[in-house]
Amino acid sequence: MATALITHPDCLDHVTPEGHPERVARLEHVLAALRDLDLLRVAAPMVENSALLRVHPAAHLAGLRARAPQAGHAAIDADTWMSPGTLAAAGRAAGAVVKAVDMVLGGEVGNAFCAIRPPGHHAERQTAMGFCFFGNAAVGAKHALDVHGLSRVAVVDFDVHHGNGTQDVLWDDPRALVITSQQMPLWPGAGHPSERGAHDNVLNLPLPPDSGGVKMRAEYRAQVFPRLRAFAPELIIVSAGFDAHADDPLASLNWETDDFAWVTSELCRLADEVCGGRVVSTLEGGYDLTALAHSVRAHVTELMKAAR
Repeated sequence: MATALITHPDCLDHVTPEGHPERVARLEHVLAALRDLDLLRVAAPMVENSALLRVHPAAHLAGLRARAPQAGHAAIDADTWMSPGTLAAAGRAAGAVVKAVDMVLGGEVGNAFCAIRPPGHHAERQTAMGFCFFGNAAVGAKHALDVHGLSRVAVVDFDVHHGNGTQDVLWDDPRALVITSQQMPLWPGAGHPSERGAHDNVLNLPLPPDSGGVKMRAEYRAQVFPRLRAFAPELIIVSAGFDAHADDPLASLNWETDDFAWVTSELCRLADEVCGGRVVSTLEGGYDLTALAHSVRAHVTELMKAAR
């Protein structure tokens, strides 16, 4: 089967201030890196309000609309900025994950990668933060559970920063397992192993600075893969951040491109065991443009191998 690449030009219209790490060039480099691959290319739909309301209260959506600028930029916080195109971009980003879930669960494709921005895993129920406005992965998980009727969905987040938003949104849902590895100490300061979810449905793996891919692979073998097998999800959603790369300017886990290929391959292998290979991946961080492009290509190449 094919691997779907889901994206939309609107995601290029979220424009951040000069010098901001989460910039238009990130998605441009990702799309260029994937240009020659044999992917099923799909336009991301605009997310429906009903999908967002499973994750965020109406007041959150209304607040973002009220703060959206007609020109220039508006600051949500010191890191998170809106431009006139931000809400459309964020709507396409969340819509891409919903579409990916529909396609994978409908058997149209083997797996899918959502090449989107802004990212989503820091957006809490009522708070946009960390470059994120809507919880894209969480929106996809809730859609799979509430619309498709799945009993168990896992979200695996290997971004270098803790997926505090995904954890916040899915904390109380026993149908969702949230697994997130992150550098610690590092912003946002969440992700301690003691944060286990209301139903023991959260697994946090703090990784020390400069620990590299060897440490990551050992922890995933020892903790992540056994936990996933025990949970037996019917779908795995990957929050695919590439800022753990050694060249990334915002952190220092010092992974290499091969480490992203390895973790993708292993997650796909496990998905074959427990859920018929059903994997949806969505872009989160990654701020060195060259490292991002190479790492995303390695990630998507492994998805394509698994989908054949």
